[in-house]
Amino acid sequence: MQAYSKEFRRDVLSACGAGGGTKEVALPFCVSESWIRRIKQQRRETGQIAPKTTRKRWRKWMAWADWLKAAVAATPDAYLRELKARLKDERGSDASEHLIGAACHALKLTRKKRRSSRPSKTERTWPRRVGSGGTSKRRSIRTA
Repeated sequence: MQAYSKEFRRDVLSACGAGGGTKEVALPFCVSESWIRRIKQQRRETGQIAPKTTRKRWRKWMAWADWLKAAVAATPDAYLRELKARLKDERGSDASEHLIGAACHALKLTRKKRRSSRPSKTERTWPRRVGSGGTSKRRSIRTA
């Protein structure tokens, strides 16, 4: 959702300043009363009517993202606890297993297990039905 422009905010505030109440101003501009109260409060406290800007957040794991890619490429079957220990030893960074897992998910790194033995034989667990699968000739109620 886009923030309202400065010009729109200025028009709403000028309508409020012309003597209109919050409810009377909200209806023609199709905004909520609480939004008008918030921009009035923002103008009163900071003197600005521009929308607040959001900052880009720097994720903690971005500092060691390249290391994580290389570590997973080197040992794709490593557990998160093993990666946590290696991260502490090699980089000196302390991170939780959850954070390492979230970083792997964001970087689209998957854990590949090694096959240590042959896969088990797969067989049917229930005997196969006899017949063609058509309607049964048996009836639940016997007729005379």
